[in-house]
Amino acid sequence: MFPNTRLRRTRMHDWSRRLIQENYISSSDLILPIFIKEGKNVIEEIKSMPDVYKYSIDTLKKKIKEAIKYKIPAVALFPEINNNKKNETGSEALNKNNLICNAVREIKRSFGNSIGVICDVALDPYTSHGHDGIVKKNIVDNDETIKILIEQSLNQAEAGCDILAPSDMMDGRIGEIRKSLEKNNYKNIQLLSYAAKYASNFYGPFRNAVGSQSKLKSDKKNYQMDFKNSNEALREIGMDINEGADMVIVKPALTYLDIISKAKQEFNIPIVAYNVSGEYSMIKNAIKNNILPEDAVNEMMISFKRAGANSVITYFAMELARKLDN
Repeated sequence: MFPNTRLRRTRMHDWSRRLIQENYISSSDLILPIFIKEGKNVIEEIKSMPDVYKYSIDTLKKKIKEAIKYKIPAVALFPEINNNKKNETGSEALNKNNLICNAVREIKRSFGNSIGVICDVALDPYTSHGHDGIVKKNIVDNDETIKILIEQSLNQAEAGCDILAPSDMMDGRIGEIRKSLEKNNYKNIQLLSYAAKYASNFYGPFRNAVGSQSKLKSDKKNYQMDFKNSNEALREIGMDINEGADMVIVKPALTYLDIISKAKQEFNIPIVAYNVSGEYSMIKNAIKNNILPEDAVNEMMISFKRAGANSVITYFAMELARKLDN
């Protein structure tokens, strides 16, 4: 009881606060998302995401070198596919020499296991309608989509991808992909499931970056989660764990800290918080306009760790890693 107990005593000095801090962020907690596109000598800033760029495969290598230098353990690749390669079924995803597969091969040829490579498993960058699967009667067909996702996964595994990250939200796809990986002797490929992916309003800048926003004629609410629900997220996560997921993603992160916390308490599985493009742009623009201090980024990252996340996919990754290194 006060005054015997004064909680402010340990807050008085920086060294004292550091002695008792419960959570911290390091470069090992960060996953760097990278956008890639066709062409050569491409480094193109994304208008909706300040200080975030698209790279061609040749310029990508410099970015990977920097990530390794600052001890970022993994990168997540996202492609912008040329419109002439998009169609109703997203068949370019099954091309063994598509942009993603070629990028993975080049990264692994140049850097080996110095850094992990995460590949998105979904069809939305490849479809002419911008959805994550095969559309029939205005609904994404779950089972037909899974058949394509299996083949897409095998292509990426063959190219050298370390972690497959199905982001499509089809029911049962983790189990079917896991079976296929085992059957084809890709036993050590990790599955990072977008288990709790919400139909969020915070994805706009990302969709612009991969070229799916202008294609999308309807929302994704018939397969992504309703943001009004939380218990449903635990069912989704539990199903994916049972089907063979090694880690799970909660997406978005900033407005879904309760989901991260509940999932950690319920399952105690490695959880990745996805600090999505809308969250990034909102904070980044506020900092650029002197509305928020730069330390707001650190505060946000700590909130993810405090909620229970093991790591964070964030467009702030390189910026944070440089500061942590200093």
